[in-house]
Amino acid sequence: MSATVVISQQGETHTLPTLSFRPQPPLNASRLSLNTIAVQDDDADQGSPGPATPPGQNYNVETIEMAELGPRTSSSSGPPPVVFPAASTKTRRTATIQFVALCWTLFLAGWNDGSTGPLLPRMRDAYHIGFGLVSLIFVFNCLGCITGAAANVYLTDRYGFGKVMVIGATAQVASFAINSPAPPYPVLVLGYAINGFGIAIQDAGANGYVASLKSNASVKMGLLHAVYGAGAFAAPLVSTQFASMSHWSLHYLTSLGVAVINLVALIAVFRFKRQEECLIEIGQPPVETSTTASGQNLYKEIFKLKALHLFGFFVLTYVGVEVTIGGWIVEYAMDVRGGGLSSGYISSGFFGGLMLGRVSLLWVNKLVGERRVIYVYVLLAIVLELVIWLVPSLIGGAVAVSFVGVVLGPIYPIVMNHSARVLPPRLLTGAIGWIAGFGQAGSAFLPFLTGTLASSKGIQSLQPLTVANGLGDPRLVAMMGVMLVLWIFVPSSSRRDD
Repeated sequence: MSATVVISQQGETHTLPTLSFRPQPPLNASRLSLNTIAVQDDDADQGSPGPATPPGQNYNVETIEMAELGPRTSSSSGPPPVVFPAASTKTRRTATIQFVALCWTLFLAGWNDGSTGPLLPRMRDAYHIGFGLVSLIFVFNCLGCITGAAANVYLTDRYGFGKVMVIGATAQVASFAINSPAPPYPVLVLGYAINGFGIAIQDAGANGYVASLKSNASVKMGLLHAVYGAGAFAAPLVSTQFASMSHWSLHYLTSLGVAVINLVALIAVFRFKRQEECLIEIGQPPVETSTTASGQNLYKEIFKLKALHLFGFFVLTYVGVEVTIGGWIVEYAMDVRGGGLSSGYISSGFFGGLMLGRVSLLWVNKLVGERRVIYVYVLLAIVLELVIWLVPSLIGGAVAVSFVGVVLGPIYPIVMNHSARVLPPRLLTGAIGWIAGFGQAGSAFLPFLTGTLASSKGIQSLQPLTVANGLGDPRLVAMMGVMLVLWIFVPSSSRRDD
């Protein structure tokens, strides 16, 4: 079918052929390509068919060529269009499988952090060392975490999300294999360093991935870290049993089994793909990332963000307080409150409260507001820690520790959600990766500080360390007070400076 355009000018009528239409096959909306629109001047269009323009008349004729709708031809200079699958049962199932795989990664991280506390007294007996030397496992674990956090941005940019997650999972498998036969203490410490590296880059990847999701990211972040709490709750139930056995180090074989499942799941689900490819599989277009390809410029862009460092030090302090309580509360209960080896179950109570708080208090976070509720939770935790320290009751202290876990639990996922609203989208994955990885170092640094102080001041210094209180050694860091101060300076605006 053809169409004409009739132009009337000064009483004269001219008919110009313009469009030619051909029957087209049904359009595939997901494979549309841009139409070609060409505007030509009659005088410049030499040899074009059609009637000549009368003398003295100059018409601009718009010739519209309707390109056939469909895939771009090989002559196109640009890349082929990216096709995003529509939301369907398949994409939702894929999204669920991906989320479950990341939850297992966080379960392993919680399992690792929850295992250490009940094993510390057994380690000191087995290796005939004091608080200072046994704390070296935290020092080298901290070094591994810092190394992993620093390397994560480069590794993810170069190799992609899927491969980096597998690297971290492999490191954890290696560390548990090294520690399971109770090697000489320096080798055990090396195993903890490798473990710290693996945890840091997996923690960074999992948090960055979930924060990038467009569907229910806040709820999923809470569930992700509730699963961390589940792992930390389950681990002391197992490690306490091994702590009373002669072959206590066989506990690392159970950890090895959990780590192997994690490695296989990450390979099977993400298949070494980049994060952008994995997001496309669930029907989500990836956010435009930084135009910087790699190298120091990418680090510079991320590390010049003031909010990044506030979040990083807040998370480092929080994770340090969390793991210090969960790790050293067993020694505190045994040496100060007269508990036995079964005191290891107190650690389970703390991490169980952590898990419960991250799920059951979601409605409180929404009601009060995620930013304001942080102050409420930290102040409640300080009061409960004072009860543990000042009330000489083993049972009362154990109950209070569980409630400390409940109020501390929601803080970490809230911080991750808030950082996703504040930080630039194009740098979000790398920035949250650094926050999570750097924060993980707190799980090693502050427990080491506790062990060092315990060598000179006794394990009773645990509570002044974790509570903002003037009693005890003035050099002690009031960690919960620091959390409150840091949160005051964290940006409240959701504006992102791109």
